[in-house]
Amino acid sequence: MEQFKHVGVIGRLGSAEVVETLKRLKKFLLSEGVHVILDKPLADVLPGHGLQVCSHNMMGEVCDLVVVIGGDGSMLAAARALARYRVPVLGINRGRLGFLTDIHPDEIEQRVGEVLAGKYIMESRFLLQAVVKRQGQPIGQSDALNDVVLHPGKVARMIEFEVYIEGQFVYSQRADGLIISTPTGSTGYSLSGGGPIMHPKLDAIVVVPMFPHTLTSRPLVVDGNTEIKIAISGHNTTYPQVICDGQVHIPASPSDTITVAKKPQRLKLIHPLNHNYYEVCRRKLGWGNRLGEG
Repeated sequence: MEQFKHVGVIGRLGSAEVVETLKRLKKFLLSEGVHVILDKPLADVLPGHGLQVCSHNMMGEVCDLVVVIGGDGSMLAAARALARYRVPVLGINRGRLGFLTDIHPDEIEQRVGEVLAGKYIMESRFLLQAVVKRQGQPIGQSDALNDVVLHPGKVARMIEFEVYIEGQFVYSQRADGLIISTPTGSTGYSLSGGGPIMHPKLDAIVVVPMFPHTLTSRPLVVDGNTEIKIAISGHNTTYPQVICDGQVHIPASPSDTITVAKKPQRLKLIHPLNHNYYEVCRRKLGWGNRLGEG
């Protein structure tokens, strides 16, 4: 197990609960003799902290572990920034669902203490790379831990596009858009669009049409090493957007292409020893308990 002596902390801004949790985490980490490093935006809301401050990129280079205080959105942003550095990431939930940030704030001393003692589960999650090209030249790109979505933007109008997998034509489509999701993202937007839940250990990608103009179009699960290309029809009057993790927006135009493939670097995600994926699904998605349980 890795030893964590230099711990970075990233948090969601604009939340008094995050600041409260940050103070508690800081106090505990310092009591354990850990060198604590704050993300600069987070440091600005904690005057007089007396800690080292650095950017996301520098944090990836100097930290053994990064703790994210917030919700899944905070973890998604951290994953895109830190995956390239292969630094492990641990989440303390101050959001709503908390599929990725699974330590409760009241359990900081116990659960973070276990992680520092080498008692944890390490998962490897892959990200997607999306590249938007115009006349063969890249005009925008981003990574995504959850999903890459072709979306009509502010206009409620269908998009015409073609889908190619590993260079082979799959179908042409008229739909509100398309969701390309990792297993991590399969419990998010993809699920809302009718996609399957995929266990995080699966090496697979799901392609989910959004309100397709056909009764026979269904989600398609492909190998995780597959390259997917979307060709936006030149006949479109809509100028759609490519959205990564619901956070990064890349404007696209008719005749543009979007290429989506697995990113070489993976996210190292840490869970406490009591982590149970199916229990998380039961709790977050409202699945039924065992018969006889309240």
